[in-house]
Amino acid sequence: MPDTTGASYAAAGVDIEAGDRAVELMKEWVKKTRRPEVLGGLGGFAGLFDASALKNYERPLLASATDGVGTKVDIARQLGVYDTIGHDLVAMVMDDIVVCGAEPLFMTDYICVGKVHPERVAAIVKGIAEGCVLAGCALVGGETAEHPGLLGADDFDVAGAGTGVVEADRLLGADRIRTGDAVIAMASSGLHSNGYSLVRHVLLNEGGLALDAHLDGLGRTLGEELLEPTKIYSLDCLALMRTAEVHAFSHVTGGGLAANLARVIPDGLHAVVDRSTWTPGAIFDLVGRTGRVERLELEKTLNMGVGMIAIVPEESTDVALTALADRGVDAWVAGEIIDRGEHATGAELVGDYAA
Repeated sequence: MPDTTGASYAAAGVDIEAGDRAVELMKEWVKKTRRPEVLGGLGGFAGLFDASALKNYERPLLASATDGVGTKVDIARQLGVYDTIGHDLVAMVMDDIVVCGAEPLFMTDYICVGKVHPERVAAIVKGIAEGCVLAGCALVGGETAEHPGLLGADDFDVAGAGTGVVEADRLLGADRIRTGDAVIAMASSGLHSNGYSLVRHVLLNEGGLALDAHLDGLGRTLGEELLEPTKIYSLDCLALMRTAEVHAFSHVTGGGLAANLARVIPDGLHAVVDRSTWTPGAIFDLVGRTGRVERLELEKTLNMGVGMIAIVPEESTDVALTALADRGVDAWVAGEIIDRGEHATGAELVGDYAA
């Protein structure tokens, strides 16, 4: 007899019950990110944040950002480790927001999967929630979408959007920067979440290296190194602003140190960063040697060991470095702002890296 069973969502590959279970599993982690301004709980159509707290501001400016973590998700998939990639997502969003001096307030996420594995989705949200705690923001909602036929059963991607607030007269940026300001570098935790298309191609495809390989200089497996979460600087930057005068921040992401630093340098001024003030971690050398990648190409793609930049008046340098050290942030003076007039090009790296 012919099959008279009608089509169904489940037959098309979407498991609603699995999605519901994933929501239940993630609720406990979302609660950990709660701020006093958050209203309601997980499961509504929209997350609610009480904006009456902004009445304490003279002229509150809302800052927003959205981002993902690129092909780093493929490393997580191959290793079957899902509870760290959320740290990367929060860092990519909230560290962009803090650059203008804004305090992170809340975040939403979007998780797209080929097939909902409730425990796996909950692990991803766990990482996002832990990252939100480190950034000082609330996770007020999100979406998990199942895309069978477009993604493999084990494939996934993540994206997020965040909002912060800054008092208008405390807004940081290019207009505050002056000749003689110091460029303070804050160490990255590794590759962070940029350049993984190059890294994967060089190390895994061309180099044929295994993720479980123990390589000289790394002190752990290659997979563990590649999956190291992006450092979240949000609270460190806010604490620095309370302690020392800060003119600008620059989040070193795609495009590398010089290109991202140039984004906050005003016309006529120039940032000079001295490579000899630090030694990039072993992973950067490994990528360069394995793929015979030229230094300038590496510097356009990877952070080379610097994840965040603070630009401060020269007289605030010692106070700023002490404040960051007190918070456990490895930081150093890496350069200065000079006046080059019409010949200014934004920012450049000079010299050679320290051995």
